[in-house]
Amino acid sequence: MYDLCGARKDGKPLNCPKVVEAVTPTETFSHKIQSLCPTITGNVCCSEDQFDLLRQSVQQAVPFLVGCPACLRNFLDLYCELSCSPDQSLFVDVISTSREHGRELVDGIDFYITEEYGTQLFDSCKDVKFAAMNTRAMDFIGAGAKNYTDWLSFMGHRAGSYEAGSPYQINYKTNAVGDIRPLNTSVTPCWDSSLSCSCGDCPSATSCAEPLPPSDNKDEGCHVTLGSLQIGCLNLGMGILYVVILLGIVAWWIQSRKEHSNTTGQSDINEPLLVSTNVSPPVPGQGPEIEEAGKPEKIQDPTFIESSLSRWFRAQGTWTARHPGIVLFIAIVFMILLCIGLLQLQVETRPEKLWVSPGSEAAEEKAYFDSHLAPFYRIEQLILATIPSANESAPYIVTNQNLLLLFEIQAKVDALRVNVSNSSVSLQDICTKPTGSACATQSVLQYFKMDSSKFYDYQGSAHAEFCFEHASSAAQCLSAFEGPVEPGTVLGGFSGTNYTEATAFVITYPVENFVGESGDENEKAVAWEEAFIRLAKEELTAMVEGEGLTLAYSSENSIKAELERESTADVGTIAVSYLVMFVYISFILGDWVSPWYVTSKTMLGLAGVGIVALCVLGSIGLFSYFHVKSTLIIVEVIPFLVLAVGVDNMCILVHAVKRQANKDESVETRVGRALAEVGPSITLASLSEVLAFTVGIFTPMPACRVFSMFAAVAVLLDYLLQVTAFVALLTYDLKRAESGRVDCFPCIAVTAESNDVQAHEPGVLVKYMKDVHAPVLNLPAVKALVVALFTGLFLASIVLVPNLVPGLDQRVALPRDSYLQGYFGNITEHLRVGPPVYFVVRDYNYSTESNQTNLLCSISQCEPNSLLNEVSRAALVPDTSFIARPAASWLDDFLVWMSPDAFGCCRTFPDASYCPPDDQPPCCPEGDDYCSEGDTCKDCTTCFLRADLLEGRPTTEQFREKLPWFLEALPSADCAKGGHGAYSTSLDLNGYEDGVIKASEFRSYHTPLNKQTDYVDALRAAKDFTNRMSKSLGIEIFPYSVFYMFFEQYLDIWKTTGISLLLALAAVFFVNVFITTSVWTSCIVILTIAMIVIDLMGVMALWNIQLNAVSVVNLVMSIGIAVEFCVHITHSFAVSSGTRSERASKSLSTMGASVFSGITLTKFAGVLVLYFAKSEIFEVYYFRMYLALVILGALHGLIFLPVLLSLCGPNTMREAPPNRHAKQYLEVSRGAEEVTEPVT
Repeated sequence: MYDLCGARKDGKPLNCPKVVEAVTPTETFSHKIQSLCPTITGNVCCSEDQFDLLRQSVQQAVPFLVGCPACLRNFLDLYCELSCSPDQSLFVDVISTSREHGRELVDGIDFYITEEYGTQLFDSCKDVKFAAMNTRAMDFIGAGAKNYTDWLSFMGHRAGSYEAGSPYQINYKTNAVGDIRPLNTSVTPCWDSSLSCSCGDCPSATSCAEPLPPSDNKDEGCHVTLGSLQIGCLNLGMGILYVVILLGIVAWWIQSRKEHSNTTGQSDINEPLLVSTNVSPPVPGQGPEIEEAGKPEKIQDPTFIESSLSRWFRAQGTWTARHPGIVLFIAIVFMILLCIGLLQLQVETRPEKLWVSPGSEAAEEKAYFDSHLAPFYRIEQLILATIPSANESAPYIVTNQNLLLLFEIQAKVDALRVNVSNSSVSLQDICTKPTGSACATQSVLQYFKMDSSKFYDYQGSAHAEFCFEHASSAAQCLSAFEGPVEPGTVLGGFSGTNYTEATAFVITYPVENFVGESGDENEKAVAWEEAFIRLAKEELTAMVEGEGLTLAYSSENSIKAELERESTADVGTIAVSYLVMFVYISFILGDWVSPWYVTSKTMLGLAGVGIVALCVLGSIGLFSYFHVKSTLIIVEVIPFLVLAVGVDNMCILVHAVKRQANKDESVETRVGRALAEVGPSITLASLSEVLAFTVGIFTPMPACRVFSMFAAVAVLLDYLLQVTAFVALLTYDLKRAESGRVDCFPCIAVTAESNDVQAHEPGVLVKYMKDVHAPVLNLPAVKALVVALFTGLFLASIVLVPNLVPGLDQRVALPRDSYLQGYFGNITEHLRVGPPVYFVVRDYNYSTESNQTNLLCSISQCEPNSLLNEVSRAALVPDTSFIARPAASWLDDFLVWMSPDAFGCCRTFPDASYCPPDDQPPCCPEGDDYCSEGDTCKDCTTCFLRADLLEGRPTTEQFREKLPWFLEALPSADCAKGGHGAYSTSLDLNGYEDGVIKASEFRSYHTPLNKQTDYVDALRAAKDFTNRMSKSLGIEIFPYSVFYMFFEQYLDIWKTTGISLLLALAAVFFVNVFITTSVWTSCIVILTIAMIVIDLMGVMALWNIQLNAVSVVNLVMSIGIAVEFCVHITHSFAVSSGTRSERASKSLSTMGASVFSGITLTKFAGVLVLYFAKSEIFEVYYFRMYLALVILGALHGLIFLPVLLSLCGPNTMREAPPNRHAKQYLEVSRGAEEVTEPVT
């Protein structure tokens, strides 16, 4: 073949099928040939026009390969030999010709090569990356070829009209016949030192063998192997400990039975003495305590604080009962003043302000990224998917019918308009436009330039399938915004790169994002997003379902909007929950004996609920004065919390007053004595709760911190009003009942006969506690069983706690009927690419004196352990690195763009101004489908010669001068490395003239992240990777992705949980020590509370409740509520007299009914209603956790704690006569201390 004889109808030149002798080129022509084909010397078999065509043809592939000099050299040599080799006739055979305008033209050839040559050629290029698309260059210049035959077959295919590729068919063959001598020139390996490629482009090089790809660094934990069984160290340790404890319990029980037998025999001998002293015989099963009773009683004086509190409350209660009106007036005025602050109420709904610490590293990195580069765009998305039939997979979605449906949907989206501040806003007004006026919509329709009129011109779905394989290499596949669209981002439901298996269209609309403090910067976008969701709900869904497909949709504002809707979705459920507790309070506070309309306490219960409401409003109002924003969790949870705490105190106060049976005393005296009796324990419980919540202020998470502040103040206000305002209301109610006035209608007085209130008799619950519950718990066998069961539960929970999964499933946080439920399901099922991840480099020094360029890049001459080479290695193990592909590198592309080898990229006119590639204006007239060689840019030359570069790298001045050119250069077929659009926001050029680029990013993608743990692990892996790279390279690097800021909390969620719980427990401990001055008593309380909390965490693990901000708040709150189940029983035990078992029985008789009816059942009734909540987060994090807390608290407070106190409780605080026989004294004291309990 020699010279050009004509062209195809589309203008592509064709060779002449001439057989001529090789010609001697002119000196100028020879220099041109040597610049491109250095292996061809002497005579050549091509004309200057033919050579110019060669140069023009190969330059489209050069930008893909120039980063690997060896590959580029081998690739160019292949076509140099085909076009200009003097021995061309030995390995090229023209097999077909065509005629145009009377001239014969080449239409097909056989090109003979050896297998060795083909294999070596492919091996030198197979791993070369194309950074702009984060994938292999072979995917574009070889359609993803896996071997040399596939690659050469693709390159030799005759291109269709106006398609890129060969103008005639080239058949590459290895089976030579006759005089044919296959081409077998030398091939330069990619690791050859003369033309070495980077490790990213040539991982098989010896120098690239180390370091190895990161290994699986997941911590499997400590295990012990026993035969074929592998047991965790924690499981084994807890098991051994439990066996030891069981052995100790059995030994104690055996010893107890021996002592019981001895004591029983001794009792028979002493029976006459017991009878003569009128002391009751021993209770069966309580032998050890009888022996203990025979010992001198260890009695300690009441503490100063305990006695001071009792005296204070007696005086305060008496004064309040005498001046209830004054107390109520002061309380109401005080609360009104606090509630006035509600006029300045502000509610914070922005997720980043709720769940991200202001000092968060991820938040600071996001702020840096937003300010130096560009905020990550807003995402609006549609997912259309086919529906699988029975026992069959979902059908292929890319059909003409579905594509036409997609055009109809797109037309409706384009036509969508909203009015914002008297201006019409459309998608075109707010979308991201990287290269001009076209939106960067990620859709399969981009293969048709988003133009439905081109659908049939481009052959419909067949064109789309063609573009799946030629997304970047074919000009007709470029998008309307002039950039390539990767099939993996617009299709879903396929495996690997088998796009013909796709079962979903993924349409993504990137919208400009603006970041500011006010939150109103995106007003136009938010308004359009709301209209977009309405369109999807009201029109698009019906359209799609009518075609037998499904539609899922979402906008950037969707989660926020749905969370706000959720906050009101369960108002009714919460109201019913409070109503149930109110009804129960009214029932439990009253006596309900004849006449019931007098002894009931409905008004008192209603007033108590009103006090709770005032406390919540007062707390919110107080902080509103100081401009502390409230949150939805405060509005939803704190009323429930304060009501639960307040009800306990109300029940305890009312029951204490009822126990003051001497009606001859005045109401004021009885109220004072009742408050003196229970005031210290109420104070102890309330202060413990307040401090437990106060320590939450030190939690870095804003939502938890604000919740703790509001809750602490609300509980404190509730306590203050309970011992003042509620006592005043209780005084009024007592006087009302004793004067025979009707509840709820106090103006109505009943007759004397009707007012004959029956005497109080112990209720069923009181009798059960005294006659059944307490005696059974005092049996040694029962004690042993209780300790064994509760210890086993505690140790089993310790084993379960590590199984708690950090995270908060977004679907749980949303209403059950939210459209986002289906969207997140579709994301998991169909998406095959994860969120983008950016590796951000601070203060990159590109000056000649610095080696940082080679420490970052991944092309030839870059360091083997450079950042981008390491990213490529990490992408080889996506299961552990969570990096899906090599990073798109502006630095690599810029260096390639500047290279003299990329002769179609960085070019200058003779006046040294920028000259674009030949297929761009002004070199090619705008609008032409095919650019023939013109005169406009014929004199353009490369920006630099090799001699101008410094060891293959630009000098500081060259870098500084050409970087803006690169960022403004549009990519095209002749130079795919242009940085405009792809890298426009990848660098911060402010101050770059000094040789330092303050911020730049290299973009990759995470693997698909389908679970909460995937997001946490991906964040942890990215941070570990950049920390390692920063330390290794001495360059500050950090990872950034849009979800990092919200998931960073889970990296330290265990630490946050542990610190919060330990601080809360410490606060409760010190309050107990301060008030009781008994370290031992405080330890018993803390042990019981700790067991409740650990058991609750065990239930969380079994009930699939994840560990997150909401559950941490609930765990801290559980400590405060658990105090209620413990301190009243413990305080009653401490002030009772007798043996430990007798005092435990008395505490159950005195406070057991109040704890069960006033604390357990009240919370239980309110919690049950939450099961019917519309929001799953209420059902999971409030119903499940509160229900478990109430059950565990009641079991520990009413069963385990009394048993523990009976075994090792503190000494009594009551004074005892020093010289009285202990047994007689305790029996007499027991009879003297019998009290009448209210009916419950």
